Amino acid sequence: MVINKVSGGVCAPKGFVAGGIHCGIRKNQSKKDLAIIFSEKECSAAAVYTQNKVLGAPILVTRSHIADGKARAVVCNSGNANTCNADGVEKATIMCRLTADALGIKPSDVIIASTGVIGQPLDMEPIEKGIMALAPTLSADGSSDAAEAIMTTDTRKKECAVTFRLGATPITIGGMAKGSGMICPNMATLLCFITSDAAISADMLKAALDEVVDDTFNMLSIDGDTSTNDMVSIMANGIAGNAPIDSEDERFNTFVTALKMLATELTRMLAADGEGATKLLQCSVSGAPSKDVAKKVAKSIINSSLVKTAIFGADANWGRILCAIGYADANFKIDCLDVYISSEAGQIQVCKDGFGLPFSEPKAKEILLKDEILVDILMNQGDSQATAWGCDLTYDYVRINGDYRT
Repeated sequence: MVINKVSGGVCAPKGFVAGGIHCGIRKNQSKKDLAIIFSEKECSAAAVYTQNKVLGAPILVTRSHIADGKARAVVCNSGNANTCNADGVEKATIMCRLTADALGIKPSDVIIASTGVIGQPLDMEPIEKGIMALAPTLSADGSSDAAEAIMTTDTRKKECAVTFRLGATPITIGGMAKGSGMICPNMATLLCFITSDAAISADMLKAALDEVVDDTFNMLSIDGDTSTNDMVSIMANGIAGNAPIDSEDERFNTFVTALKMLATELTRMLAADGEGATKLLQCSVSGAPSKDVAKKVAKSIINSSLVKTAIFGADANWGRILCAIGYADANFKIDCLDVYISSEAGQIQVCKDGFGLPFSEPKAKEILLKDEILVDILMNQGDSQATAWGCDLTYDYVRINGDYRT
């Protein structure tokens, strides 16, 4: 199977247009704060949501709208989460109606998301004017503007697309995401919108998304906080013309493989742009007794504040890695674990069979000063594996979050 990366983000698949503008939700007029994605045809639709018990109003509305497995548009604002507001559902519903009226579709065919400060009333005046101004300008070149409009503390846009074939039919999947802080596994604090021109049933789309999210976005951690508005949604309009995927057959597996490649790329982008981050941290666990154990160990390491600060300080304090492994909520043996740390500067082994090994501190420093750090755990007690992604924990994380609202 050949999968190629292409440009175009959410507009790379056939039949999708998008755009983003500054409408006035955010005070900084240089920052876009309203995005729309639109399909020329009805789509199969599915989504995965935060596991936080406090839910943003947009999630409640989106759940209702795509209960039938159908959608045609996404509207998203940044700067205000529309969460913990008594009128939140009402305003989210109004946003969907305004978007639907502007696009000539049904309000129930609109997926809605919001991101930003929690607990502040959402001003509808700029949103109403913004939707009316934005809708006529949506274009096949609009993915980049849309990706910019959903950013909050992100320092750069996250978008990508991939192409592959189902039989003789070329298929494209595109995506954009935002997320920089309040990110913890299950479901990571982020927004991600995925589009495809594949013909696939809503049930199979949901099955594919669940499988992929579990191995990618749910293996991401920035700071241990899970937010209230997290959502990964996907729309597939079938314009590519392939025979519809309606069962978990080989074509379904091909679609899942491509979707996972896209999601992995976006997950890495999110991890690398964590609030205040200077390094991407990837932890791969292999030889685990089960996939569940592998995931729990990888997450435990990636979510450890002490591991993250050691990575920031380029300190090969491998005992923190063993400590994080040791409190993972899973059953496994410690006395056969091997630990490696690597980057483009090389690799060192710091632990064998659960015990420390002598290594060169200068070489370790050289390795840990690079932008992307890999921690490999060989458990040597099975065939299962998992990978998690995160970043270092820096002084700037505190600075950014100390005055985020004010």
